[in-house]
Amino acid sequence: QVQLVESGGGLVQAGGSLSLSCAASGRTFSTTAMGWFRQAPGMEREFVAAIRWGSGITLYTDSVKGRFTISRDNAKNTVYLQMNSLKPEDTAVYSCAASSGAIGLMDASRYDYWGQGTQVTVSS
Repeated sequence: QVQLVESGGGLVQAGGSLSLSCAASGRTFSTTAMGWFRQAPGMEREFVAAIRWGSGITLYTDSVKGRFTISRDNAKNTVYLQMNSLKPEDTAVYSCAASSGAIGLMDASRYDYWGQGTQVTVSS
């Protein structure tokens, strides 16, 4: 089992920044990649970004490219999501997830473990 705990959500004005963290514990050696997803009220869960533990290769959805940065600290088993130039449409519950695979990382079904999520609210 892998446990994931997110932190760092909150309320910010449009144009502001927030940084999310996701600390992984347990059988983290069984995972090869981490992802961030978000879900706004009444909307389907949406892929945001992913990163591979080993290579550090990253993947982003188009709407956050140039604004969000995913990174990882392998020693701390922690993944970060730096969010800049936030927009009201970024408002959602953000969840991190761990995958034992390395392909199809935009697909939520590729992830085996999920955190509880953290609320991000961007006011206009």
